[in-house]
Amino acid sequence: MVSTRLYGGSITQFSQTIKRFGWSATFVDFDDTDAVAAACDDDTRAIFCESIANPGGYITDLPAIAAIADAQGVPLIVDNTSATPYLCRPIEHGATLVVNSTTKYLTGNGTVTGGVVVDSGTFDWMASDKFPSLSQPEPAYHGLVFAEALGPMAFTFHGIAVGLRDLGMTMNPQGAHYTLLGIETLSLRMARHVENAEKIAGWLEGNEHVDAVTYAGLESSPYHHRMATICPKGAGGLFTIALKGGYDACVKFVDSLELFTHVANLGDTRSLVIHPASTTHRQLSPEQLEAAGAPANVVRLSIGIEDPKDLIADLEQALAAAH
Repeated sequence: MVSTRLYGGSITQFSQTIKRFGWSATFVDFDDTDAVAAACDDDTRAIFCESIANPGGYITDLPAIAAIADAQGVPLIVDNTSATPYLCRPIEHGATLVVNSTTKYLTGNGTVTGGVVVDSGTFDWMASDKFPSLSQPEPAYHGLVFAEALGPMAFTFHGIAVGLRDLGMTMNPQGAHYTLLGIETLSLRMARHVENAEKIAGWLEGNEHVDAVTYAGLESSPYHHRMATICPKGAGGLFTIALKGGYDACVKFVDSLELFTHVANLGDTRSLVIHPASTTHRQLSPEQLEAAGAPANVVRLSIGIEDPKDLIADLEQALAAAH
């Protein structure tokens, strides 16, 4: 089961790609916890969501979703890319596994492609027969039962001994080097991302050309109250704005920006902009776009660490040009 509020590539993966493995995914609005619980059945193997959803910046109620996962006896997998471990620590809120795209904030400069999986080591893979790769003998290792032999490290070692061995999922050394260099400044960068995002989102909320701003750091956001529990250091640097001129205004706005870089990435030290409906999420239907928080009149902003006055000036002239 997965949240409707996910990055477009993740939605495609869960709705299309996994079918090739004989799997399927049920999409549910994770703000409706009753619907999440009701959608679970005997075939449910995991629950997946983002801590701070891309592109809208929505904050997921992780403890509530974790309670549902625990009741169902399945792992909760949280994509923590938008928040990073600096702003949110999902395992402390009940997550079983945490995934991060190191391409984004962790590295911080858009030079590498990579990812990381963090295992809490708390899930009982032997509690049911839903996870035979870990609870049953592994023929490739002379009948070794990973969960019995390795306990809390079972998932991690299976990922290395089977997943990495057979599928080659490992980062190149140069990419790993860049990522480690980036992580050294993560706390400094994230604090500045949040500081800038709060100032810019507040300014955008009062702009005559903007219909709405989704930043959870604003008191007007319906997700603002979750910050204190889920991400007390701030709501990140990613959010969307809805423009009054619709699709055409969004395209003109993006084309008119001078300091913001038009790319599909997020989390750079540089400020970035993208129109999801015509790029990262263009493979989705209008209904899926709406559910994901990326309808045609929405632009995603990834606020960098530049001088916020310069960024506001650039946004102001681009908004005027688009309208």
